[in-house]
Amino acid sequence: MKNLGRLGLASVLLLAVTAFVERSGVKAAGGPQETANGSYRVLAPIESGNLLLFPVVRANAKSTGATPFLTLDEGIKSGQVEVTEAGRVRGLVRQRGTVGVPPYHGNGDLGAPPPEVERYRGDEVNTLVLVNNSDKPLLLLAGEIVTGGKQDRVIAKDRIVPAGGEPIDLGVFCIEPGRWTASSETFGAAAKMPAHSFMVQPTVRERAMVAKDQQQVWDSVRGSISQMEVAAAPSANMPMGGGSAYPRSMGTTSYAKVMEDSTVSAKVDEAAAQVMKSRDQVLAQLRKEGAIGVVVAVRGEIVWADLFEDTDLLSRYWTKLVRSYAAESLTEGETHAAPTEADAQRFLDAPSGGTETSEGDVGVYRYRELRSGGTETFVLESLLPGTGYDVHISKLRLRNVEASMKPPRRYHPEIYR
Repeated sequence: MKNLGRLGLASVLLLAVTAFVERSGVKAAGGPQETANGSYRVLAPIESGNLLLFPVVRANAKSTGATPFLTLDEGIKSGQVEVTEAGRVRGLVRQRGTVGVPPYHGNGDLGAPPPEVERYRGDEVNTLVLVNNSDKPLLLLAGEIVTGGKQDRVIAKDRIVPAGGEPIDLGVFCIEPGRWTASSETFGAAAKMPAHSFMVQPTVRERAMVAKDQQQVWDSVRGSISQMEVAAAPSANMPMGGGSAYPRSMGTTSYAKVMEDSTVSAKVDEAAAQVMKSRDQVLAQLRKEGAIGVVVAVRGEIVWADLFEDTDLLSRYWTKLVRSYAAESLTEGETHAAPTEADAQRFLDAPSGGTETSEGDVGVYRYRELRSGGTETFVLESLLPGTGYDVHISKLRLRNVEASMKPPRRYHPEIYR
């Protein structure tokens, strides 16, 4: 009888918890695993060279309408968003922690910041300060580039910055190893012309988001620059007797400057030509279909997906994202058979609910990282009044799981390995 009583009590508790979840709208680990219930649907791909983009739509066609967010490019262009080195706003930054740079413990390790390089008391490799003076919340995506200051940086994770808030510390990674001298007091968005708006390609973006390790980001930047030098090598440089062309050195360690090089930029444009030559037409069709994201395949391998809350956000990031995918398609690698819509759908539907970590800002946003098998999913959920939805979802195929699990290392701003 006692056992029956315990079973009865357990059943009552289970029913109570289930009822609470249903009433409160609490959902399980989020992300594209919702596609298993038909929330997202993949359409026929757009092909351009080694690049294949599968538009993604909501199966139920439901949307929240236009979202209220300002993008980084829009904010910097209007002057309403300012980014600067940490040392220029001493004592004003709300402590939220930095990415990839643990506190100094006085153990004398090479690369550990010395006592005088304390948080917010001086410029730091992995911290910038951002102020949003606009009347809109600012949306930041991992992989967006800001140039200037003592070195170019890339944003390490998605986040939302409230309108008119106090200065915040912004977790970043350096993508310009070798420079630690100021080129300007503040930062601007890389490639300010809309036609050349840019973010780092998926290989570099993955190192920042998954590995969260400065050395791995630097290694990825160097590898990408080397690949771009090869891609930009003119056919006229073919040596006698055949063989590959001699790559020319770009003469810089800056990822942004390499991507802004006229020859490299032309190669990226060429790789994205079928998508970008009729940009307005493509976007008009995507809007008509209600596309809110894409699944990306490079040389026949599905590597990435970017999903937004609405078509408007996708269109505002379209050029920046497509150019980053096109840059990835210029790198060397094994070529596979072209994936089908069913393959892209399976990638999107693959469960995302394995290991989960979560962080954020109360009442502003929640940022979740979900690892399951060979994929990693990042979900940015807005908690601002009138929102309560996933603003952006990134899903990627892990190409080096062991490297992705490597713990962060400590760095002194003036040491580059």
